[in-house]
Amino acid sequence: MLESQEAGGSATTIASEIRIAQARAVLHSLTISIWANSFIALTTAAILWLHQPSDALIYWLSAICGLNLARVFASVIIHRNDGAVRHTELTLRFLSGAAFVSGCLWAFVPFLGLAVEGDRAHAYVIFIIAGICAGSIIQSTAYSRVAILFGAPQMLAAVTSLLMTGSLIAVVVSVDVLLLMVMMFRSSLISEKNFIASHGDRLKAVSLARSLSKANAEIRSTNQQLEILASRDALTGLGNRAAFNLGLAEVLDRSRRDDSPVALMIIDLDGFKSINDTMGHSVGDAVLVELARRLQETASDRELVVRLGGDEFAVVLEGPDAFARARAAATGFMARVAETIVVDDREVTTGTSIGLALFPDHARLPHELFACADIALYAAKDQGRRRVCIFDPEMKRQLDRQRQLEIDVQAALAAGEIKVFFQPQVGLADGSVTGFEALIRWTHPSLGPVAPPEIVRAARSAHASEALTRHVAMASAKLVGDLPSMGLAGLSVAINVSPGEFSAYSLSSTLREVVELFGIDPSCFEVEITEEAMLDTVAAGAELGRLEQMGFRIAVDDFGMGHSSLAYLMDLKVDRLKIDRNFVSGIAQSRPNQALVSALVGMGHALSIDIVVEGVETAEDAEVLRMLGCRFGQGYLYGRPMPQDTLRTWIDSHAGNARSITAEA
Repeated sequence: MLESQEAGGSATTIASEIRIAQARAVLHSLTISIWANSFIALTTAAILWLHQPSDALIYWLSAICGLNLARVFASVIIHRNDGAVRHTELTLRFLSGAAFVSGCLWAFVPFLGLAVEGDRAHAYVIFIIAGICAGSIIQSTAYSRVAILFGAPQMLAAVTSLLMTGSLIAVVVSVDVLLLMVMMFRSSLISEKNFIASHGDRLKAVSLARSLSKANAEIRSTNQQLEILASRDALTGLGNRAAFNLGLAEVLDRSRRDDSPVALMIIDLDGFKSINDTMGHSVGDAVLVELARRLQETASDRELVVRLGGDEFAVVLEGPDAFARARAAATGFMARVAETIVVDDREVTTGTSIGLALFPDHARLPHELFACADIALYAAKDQGRRRVCIFDPEMKRQLDRQRQLEIDVQAALAAGEIKVFFQPQVGLADGSVTGFEALIRWTHPSLGPVAPPEIVRAARSAHASEALTRHVAMASAKLVGDLPSMGLAGLSVAINVSPGEFSAYSLSSTLREVVELFGIDPSCFEVEITEEAMLDTVAAGAELGRLEQMGFRIAVDDFGMGHSSLAYLMDLKVDRLKIDRNFVSGIAQSRPNQALVSALVGMGHALSIDIVVEGVETAEDAEVLRMLGCRFGQGYLYGRPMPQDTLRTWIDSHAGNARSITAEA
């Protein structure tokens, strides 16, 4: 597409240049043509005057001279204003029009000749007309229209004047004149075509030469840039990834010969994306340049410092003290990064996470050493960022485990290997069953039991979050449909939703499809979210609002561990708050936890929100919670998570226990 546009643009330029050349050629020959025209007009008028003086001759000669004078004056103006280039088409139209007017004036000559006695004068006039037309064609080889418009009126007038004589000879001569006119005009058209072809070829050759010259210059410039880019980062001036790969291989080869260690640091800025998003990429670039300068200042001259790309840097250190120097450099660089950077009068603060790996302790090949340092960097970020993390084999084992889970999670869902268990929720006063929470369990064939957070992370990384939620919702909906047969009609089942799911897919649409498929009331579903999800008004706010409007119950899980806003609790019409197990475990011996739970219960009552306590494991804790005003509890004291097919047995046995508790009360 681009090549066709360039070709079209080139063709248009050549056509324009040809028109300019035509205008210049006509203007160049105009002066001599006008002088010749004036001289021939003067001599013709003189000859005709000698045969027979008349006022018509004087008028005609005056008109010719006046027109020629005007043409000379106009040509001077056109030359001064560079009209051939700036107003090409207007210039050509003017030259053509002036030639036509001149031709029309010369068309009167044959009729003036008829008034002269004698055939010789008339023949002379015909000869003059034929000659001046031929001269015009010779002078106008670049643009035939001028010659044709000038000659056609004269030649046709000459033929007409011959036919008016009525003689046979005149008729024959008129035919000859017509043939001559056709030949001359054809010759003029051919001359113009040849001019255009010749000039076009020359312009194409010049254009090609210029293009080749420009292409060669661009190639040389590109090669120079490629040479720079091959080893240097264009923004920071540090070495780039190519320089890193080559340099690391050379350092390791040298260290093998010298039997000395090598330390590799991978450095990644924390929160750099938010700088680009909130302040713009120009500020982000300035921050990278400044941090690259600080990194070079922190490192010594003998160390390889590169920018791997984005906000990631690397430092390679070699020598007997490589590890100690790497630790010191990492600590120093973290301190330098934490210092405020001023860009356009705006203060920017960021941090960094650093992964460190050693040769030959952790790896012996360049790509393996880089992978170890990268794993350590990942661990530093996972542990809270702004820290240095040294590679440990356990890190790789955990990462390999997570990657294996990501690979297998979709197949496990399809095969039904990920089970949905249900943990009962009970009333603390009488032990009655008040609901259930759906929990996922997965025993991997080679990795063994997989913790629920691992399953959720693997599903999110494998883009299977919606499939996992649908799987849990389907199992929960089946339980809701079976509860009436167990004597527990109207109870709800809670399902957990991680914060990342709100931006990954439409949770409300998925849950609506499930309840419609099973024909159950949405109020029998309780969607448990974390406090962080509730505060994410951009990603989660709209979805939570839709769930609430559709009739689903909303519960806030792990309440007290985040930063919930009372305004959000009221706006979203939260139905339940689940107090985190950290405040419940051992509450009988913890006055601070008792005070906190009591405050949370009071707030729940004030907002008409049910409070559920998690992690109730002892009867003593359950009694303290009941005395503090908690109505509902969940924990191992009442029942562990279990598959649905064992729920009926548990319900029957628990009903007896609940009746005995009530009787004792």
